[in-house]
Amino acid sequence: MANSDSTLVSVLQQRCPRCHQGQLFTHSALNLAHFTEMPPTCPVCEQAYEPEPGFYWGAMYISFAFSTAIMLVVGFAVYYLLDDPDTWVYITAVAIFSLLFTPLSLRYSRTLMLYLFGGVHYDARYAASRR
Repeated sequence: MANSDSTLVSVLQQRCPRCHQGQLFTHSALNLAHFTEMPPTCPVCEQAYEPEPGFYWGAMYISFAFSTAIMLVVGFAVYYLLDDPDTWVYITAVAIFSLLFTPLSLRYSRTLMLYLFGGVHYDARYAASRR
C-alpha cells in the first residue's frame, strides 16, 4: 500500500505514526481471538508501539467516548425509526451494536492514543528514506 502524508488517512488505516506505512495491528479486526494484538515495533521503521509500560490504559477513556457515541446514536435511531418502542428494544439494540463495534472501538482508541499522546510525529524525510 502506498505511503500517505495525511495523518487522518493513516489513523483511519491504522498505520504507524512515524512512517505511515507499518500496520499497528497484526491481525484483522474480524479475528475475535487476536484483534487486540500489536507488534512491539513498527515492521517498517522500528518505532516502538508502546512508549511506556501501561501506555494504553489511557485508551479506556477514548473507548468510553466511542461507546457513549454508539449508545447515543443507536438510542436515537431506535427512537425515531421504531417510534419509541419498549425499553427492552433499546437495551437489546444498544447491547448488540456495542458488542459488534467493540473490536473497532478498541483498535481506534489505541490508534488515537498513540497518535495523540505517543510523542511520535510523521517525518516525511524519514518515511521516504525507508521506502
